[in-house]
Amino acid sequence: MAFTHELDSVLPADLPNRDRVIAAASRHLQLVTEINEVMNLTRITTPRDAAIKHILDSVMPWKLFAGAKTVLDAGTGPGFPGLPLALTLPDTRFTLAESTGKKARFVESVIADLQVPNAKVLPERVEDIGKRERYQIVTARAFAPLPKALKMLAPLLKTGTRALLYKGPDVETEIAEAARDAKLMGVKFEIVMHYDLPDGLGTRNIVEIAR
Repeated sequence: MAFTHELDSVLPADLPNRDRVIAAASRHLQLVTEINEVMNLTRITTPRDAAIKHILDSVMPWKLFAGAKTVLDAGTGPGFPGLPLALTLPDTRFTLAESTGKKARFVESVIADLQVPNAKVLPERVEDIGKRERYQIVTARAFAPLPKALKMLAPLLKTGTRALLYKGPDVETEIAEAARDAKLMGVKFEIVMHYDLPDGLGTRNIVEIAR
């Protein structure tokens, strides 16, 4: 399959459980492609672009998540980055939050299809989840700009919890715009990883938010 070939060509050689990730992520992308005809989950259509922008991008910062017991993926959409990370790190429990019901049901069906025991879906808004649950790491990709994200994630940013957000090339501007609110909340931003995706498909910065 095209997805399998492209994933094998782009995923890092040192990625944990690499063969399993390739097989399961290929199936995940196939399911996204099929449902995309009726649900419009993604504008990414070619196998290589999907392998890079959905799977490689999701797992590139895996070392930042290694060792965590619990991770919340806020606004997972069709399952990114939560599912690829759950496949990579089977000892970490991932909760994938998606408030749009039909998207949440799709991700539930993918988890069942792929048999991922360390992942589950919550069909709720992240703000509501944060009022009652606690996680070691909160992550989000293709989420809101930092000023808005900070307000949405505030209930989750308790002592001992840190956020790892996937951001694009305008990250410094977003950090500056959110600086005042961050100071009031007692949290700090730090860019803990930077990488460029292959084929000129984008620049990524991982921003850590912690008290």
